[in-house]
Amino acid sequence: MNVILKVNGQQHTLTIEPRVTLLDALREYLGLVGSKKGCDHGQCGACTVLIDGQRVYSCLTLAVMQSGKDIVTIEGLATGDNLHPVQEAFIDNDGLQCGYCTPGQICASVALVEEVKRGCVSAVTADLHSPPQLGELSAAEIKERLSGNLCRCSAYNGIVAAVQQVAGQETPSPVAAVMVSESGDK
Repeated sequence: MNVILKVNGQQHTLTIEPRVTLLDALREYLGLVGSKKGCDHGQCGACTVLIDGQRVYSCLTLAVMQSGKDIVTIEGLATGDNLHPVQEAFIDNDGLQCGYCTPGQICASVALVEEVKRGCVSAVTADLHSPPQLGELSAAEIKERLSGNLCRCSAYNGIVAAVQQVAGQETPSPVAAVMVSESGDK
């Protein structure tokens, strides 16, 4: 089949089999290898991309179903040499270690911020009639909203701090966050 995909602002015409996943189309046909192939079952989140502003596991969606949609990968978040604020926050807060999950974590975090701005709730939102604002987004909310993205290196404290930074909150220093995590104190 021929399919036209709009990826990172550019249109690409691909001739692919109907069963090719979006992840495989991005990596193998377009050479965009930032999205990782982790579990290939939608369980790890390493392949997370944004489709029309929504986070999607690209290993679970077919490329032919994405024609006419706006697809953004990790490669499309920066503007020239200027990193996206979430990318900068991940660096500032040491929100990565090996880096394998980082593209998916960053794309999911970008979507998380936009979801909160739209007033979306999560499973841990206390009052469904009063969704949290970015400035009051708790660590528990952030963790729940990113729970579909796994980090084998356990950089979770830095990831939460990065989201807090983008949300305009005061974030603990990475050293303080690790100390709190290891001691169990709050």
